[in-house]
Amino acid sequence: MRKTSAALTVAAFIVALGAPAFAKTETVKGQIVDQSCFMKDKENNKGVDHKMPADTKDCAIACAKMGRPMALLTAEGKVYEIAGGLAADKNAKIVPHISHTVEITGDVMDHDGKMMITADALKMISR
Repeated sequence: MRKTSAALTVAAFIVALGAPAFAKTETVKGQIVDQSCFMKDKENNKGVDHKMPADTKDCAIACAKMGRPMALLTAEGKVYEIAGGLAADKNAKIVPHISHTVEITGDVMDHDGKMMITADALKMISR
């Protein structure tokens, strides 16, 4: 009886730890931003050009081409790191859409308090 109880306790603990890793498919609409620059200056680093650390033309494009994380910023202010095929090859599919509003349908998960969306394609909404 004790072995069964211990096994069930361990199994429940493992499921509880893994629960945040389970993803669900959602469609999220937002603007593509350079995640690291946006988090440093949310007011001035939404577009292609950034104000931090100084006025930097095409900063987001340069960072994306280096493979730095890009994110989807919703109208509500939620930030989803973009992963999967969209982020492959140093963000090759994302670069033409930086600062544009897009819809991404993919697997959304909360990874240690950080939202992430994994997808292979996006739909352009507006420039």
